[in-house]
Amino acid sequence: ARSDSDRGVPSTVRFDRRELALILSVYGRNVAQGEWRDYAMDFGREKAVFSVFRRASEVPLYRVVKDPALARKQGMYSVVAQTGLILKRGHDLSTVLRVLAKTPKLSSI
Repeated sequence: ARSDSDRGVPSTVRFDRRELALILSVYGRNVAQGEWRDYAMDFGREKAVFSVFRRASEVPLYRVVKDPALARKQGMYSVVAQTGLILKRGHDLSTVLRVLAKTPKLSSI
């Protein structure tokens, strides 16, 4: 019997080290600012998902999704808001993650 990997089909989609380092650097900055508190990673046959939580609540604040099936179309990376709205999609993970960078607030003096 041939396994999925013998046929060139990956058994699960995962984030590689470079992708994870990019995601965790954004995550770490937001944790340091007290914005985010927890995360979860899910790896499936079709996509990998990194979910970010403000509290240990049911619904993730944001999800970073890697979907190789979309690599030749809109791009395999996307950031999805709590509501399900796709905030940004593209081929380059670092560009897509910029949507999560907080714009500095102007202080009123």
